[in-house]
Amino acid sequence: MERVVIVGASLAGLRAAETLRTKGFAGAVTVIGAEPHRPYDRPPLTKKLLAGEWEPDRIHLRRPDTFDELDVEWRFGTTATHLDLDRRQVGVDGGSLDFDGLVIATGATPRRLPDQDRFDDVHVLRTLDDALAVRSVIAQGGRRVVVIGAGFIGLEVAATARQLDNDVVVLEAASAPLIRGLGAEMGAAVGDIHRARGVDVRCGVVIEGLTDDGVRLAGEHVDADLVVVGIGVEPQTHWLEGSGLELRNGVVCDPTLRAAPGVYAAGDVARWHNSAFGEEMRVEHWTNAAEQGAAAATNLLATSAGDEPEPYAPIPFFWSDQFDQRLQYLGHGGPDDDVVVAAGSVADGKLLALYGRDGTLHGAFGLNAPRWVMPMRARMGGDFAAAVEHAATLA
Repeated sequence: MERVVIVGASLAGLRAAETLRTKGFAGAVTVIGAEPHRPYDRPPLTKKLLAGEWEPDRIHLRRPDTFDELDVEWRFGTTATHLDLDRRQVGVDGGSLDFDGLVIATGATPRRLPDQDRFDDVHVLRTLDDALAVRSVIAQGGRRVVVIGAGFIGLEVAATARQLDNDVVVLEAASAPLIRGLGAEMGAAVGDIHRARGVDVRCGVVIEGLTDDGVRLAGEHVDADLVVVGIGVEPQTHWLEGSGLELRNGVVCDPTLRAAPGVYAAGDVARWHNSAFGEEMRVEHWTNAAEQGAAAATNLLATSAGDEPEPYAPIPFFWSDQFDQRLQYLGHGGPDDDVVVAAGSVADGKLLALYGRDGTLHGAFGLNAPRWVMPMRARMGGDFAAAVEHAATLA
């Protein structure tokens, strides 16, 4: 293997490139990035950078000199257009790149509402440029902000906008915020955190459409100077259509992240079988992107050397800061899991909720309780009742 191409220049792609070099790969490495920016950290986009506390140079993932030390060819502002597995080529704007090994790390793109792009005051928030555009509106406060979607991105944007003294309304179609990840009870508790700080959180709403000055609901119009749409993302796989790779809400991989011979995927775009949970999953969080990018590169090197690649079987972990509250989640639960508040309480403002399925611990959610969440890692996949009993001793 002499030439490796990495498509995607965010966290997963950067970690893949770094791993290739730290593990001794001396061949050519080319990283293709659709954005014009060097790899940067996305979590601050909805918090410190959006709030104006940090400027863009503060969120770079590495210092400029460390990029040069990697001896990698960076092609920023370049879009991958197609993949030819037979010829071992990645098509790009105006040409193609040959490869012996390929890491796909193209991430995800925000879903949009119909006709959304017609309205100048309607935004998504995924990139640095998105965040700066939203910041320019909310920075001085006193604006009417509507956030569509009460997922993590939407709620983080709502919290930051409210802290800047804007009037904020959150519109959610489901019966509670974060219901798909946390379930109804814990999702409602997070919604109440926002309401207590002046955010108008409305659930179970039906959005009929966008207007020049807000959002039209069934029987009501919500006025807005700015609308931020946060209704989830879709993996960036359109450029892979017709390539022969299996695409199903992501690039489908085996447990080692292999999508085809010499082709691996990592980050938001990768769907793989996680043996730690016995199920297929796609994870959209920071820690997974970092770890998976390194694992994909490691396994690419292993197979090229004739060695056995290692299955990637993490316990997913993510966090979210909203106002002065720290939310953490460990594991991979679902909306139909059994949920038990095993330590603390909503009233205390500090709690540990455990998620069980078929008598097995699948997830742990902590509100302002980092010392209670992390001990659950060792019990993930074990007996649910025993985990609940143990968690009660942590308080």
